[in-house]
Amino acid sequence: MTPQETWTTIKVLAWTKDYLCTKGIENARLEAEWLLCAATGLDRVGLYLHFDKPLNDDELASFRAMVARRARREPLQHILGTQEFCGLEFQVSPDVLIPRHDTETLVTEALARQPEARSVLDIGTGSGCIAVALAHSLPQAAVTAIDISPAALAMARRNAEHNGATVEFLAGSLLEPVAGRTFDLIVSNPPYIPTADIDRLEPEVRDFDPRGALDGGPDGLDVYRTLIPAVPAHLNPAGWLLVEVGIGQAPAVAELFRKANNYDNPVTARDPGGIERVVGAQRKDVS
Repeated sequence: MTPQETWTTIKVLAWTKDYLCTKGIENARLEAEWLLCAATGLDRVGLYLHFDKPLNDDELASFRAMVARRARREPLQHILGTQEFCGLEFQVSPDVLIPRHDTETLVTEALARQPEARSVLDIGTGSGCIAVALAHSLPQAAVTAIDISPAALAMARRNAEHNGATVEFLAGSLLEPVAGRTFDLIVSNPPYIPTADIDRLEPEVRDFDPRGALDGGPDGLDVYRTLIPAVPAHLNPAGWLLVEVGIGQAPAVAELFRKANNYDNPVTARDPGGIERVVGAQRKDVS
């Protein structure tokens, strides 16, 4: 993109699509549109209504800077600063995992299993997307969220405020901050990528997501082995634990529920791509 040329909206989009394609970016045209929307303040319809409008110097400079970042495989969501999840807008940064639509399956399943929950706990909240989405859908529930990262908790608090959600945020590891407390529903999207697989992930994930939110140990199951046996002591009668899992991990995680011996038979739920993405079980009646 040379400064002396006249860069109209349509010309900029065509050039950027081709350029991002050379950098290995899928959906390059769509991403070019979102970046240009951010630079110009237009929506996508507005871009095409003004397809022959030249960009001014400030718009072009802003757009060039964003395209350069994306070409280095920085996630689009980091550049734009937000990501949609369950119909809500969340701020994102390198301090938290970017909310992914696969994780909406965990929210959907939680609402189906415990629609009358009065108390909810989200372990490893990150951006706060799960806790905030559940707080929106369960107005009767007191929602608590835990994370070990102070930076993640700060982001989650901002997201709760932005979305008008009331959530109690606590700092600490797994269940430590809620010693002695019980809940109707506990959910978690823990780290589940096997350590050796992390370096083979897409650059957007490998180089920009917080490693602590990815690394699940040698087989990806370290957190589940700790969490699943410990949760029943924090569940009310008929309470549920639901967790997100990685591709192919559902059978092994379901077996951890069975071995814990204080849950009913585990259930699974598939994401829109057909992958078993959620595993969960209800606390076994011990009366």
